[in-house]
Amino acid sequence: MTSSETTAGGIDPRPVVGRLPRYAAGKPPAAVEGLASYKLSSNENPLPPLPAVLEAIAQQTDFNRYPDPLSSRLRAALAEFLQVPAEDIVTGAGSLGALNQILAAFAGQNDDGKADEVIYAWRSFEAYPISVGLAGAESVRVPVTADGRHDLEAMAAAVSARTKVILLCTPNNPTGPALTTAETEAFIRTVPSSVVVVIDEAYQEFVRDTEAVDGIALYRKYPNVVVLRTFSKAHGLAGLRVGYSIANPALTQHLRVAATPFAVSQIAESAAIVSLQNFDQVVGRVQSLVDERVRVVGGLRDLGWAVPDAQGNFVWLDLGEASADFAEQAGARALSVRAFPGEGVRVSIGEQEANTRFLELCANYTKAPRGS
Repeated sequence: MTSSETTAGGIDPRPVVGRLPRYAAGKPPAAVEGLASYKLSSNENPLPPLPAVLEAIAQQTDFNRYPDPLSSRLRAALAEFLQVPAEDIVTGAGSLGALNQILAAFAGQNDDGKADEVIYAWRSFEAYPISVGLAGAESVRVPVTADGRHDLEAMAAAVSARTKVILLCTPNNPTGPALTTAETEAFIRTVPSSVVVVIDEAYQEFVRDTEAVDGIALYRKYPNVVVLRTFSKAHGLAGLRVGYSIANPALTQHLRVAATPFAVSQIAESAAIVSLQNFDQVVGRVQSLVDERVRVVGGLRDLGWAVPDAQGNFVWLDLGEASADFAEQAGARALSVRAFPGEGVRVSIGEQEANTRFLELCANYTKAPRGS
């Protein structure tokens, strides 16, 4: 630790903080003369919120008041939209905030000093190890398969008496494949009913695989299943931080205790409600991005590149040691992408021009992904 990183008076954080990775947000693109810059590094929706949503945001004025801590209006709207009881919904600051509430309630360090275990695939969402560690629990990472899928058999074998939570990210960020209904249900049946199974569906609206799992269908069937969803991606409300979990009352009663008060602002609640009311327009925008995803994946495969099944709003390039170099070359073309050094590169589906420029880079890049 450098002198600039030390704290006054020798104050140190909890030991776990020093062992955790730091979340690396996608960087904005560098300015390159003569080129429009595009950010393809954060899986953001490149389209702005719907006009009706922007109007609702502009009309909000009551910021001198605290928001409703239960997000009652939003929960009522979601209950009608999803056909689930409102009491089964707990809102949070994005799906990550909702996840942190789940971990705070069900996984951590126990009175005997032993840490619970949380199992998840790896590589998966990079916030998982941070959230698990800060909750006081211990991460159990199970490597994904060569084609970027969850190895559910290995995950089932990793379950121990200390396992309290399992995280299933579908589609998996950053690799792309979605879990199927059949494999997910078979997996849940092998897991003790005392283990909370979280189905993280941040990109659910982008999925087109007809065999893909529907977390809500499984929450209706299995009392230990919790579903995570968000307004950040399909609805284009990432900056407003509004997400939610869906679970049976036996679980939500504890999640409400762990929930961060006032996590969803009144502006975020109103925006999310209006976006739901205009969901047909959201669907149209999502489909335009799915069409671009199909074009990008097809273009990559036409170039001979091996690309895992892409069911989110991003593609994964298994570039290994060439990952940092590829990101640097993308930056020289005014494109920011998300490199995981030594592993691969995740590229978000963006504007048509950005996607075309990305394909042009790939056509001239000599170090194709592993498996090509």
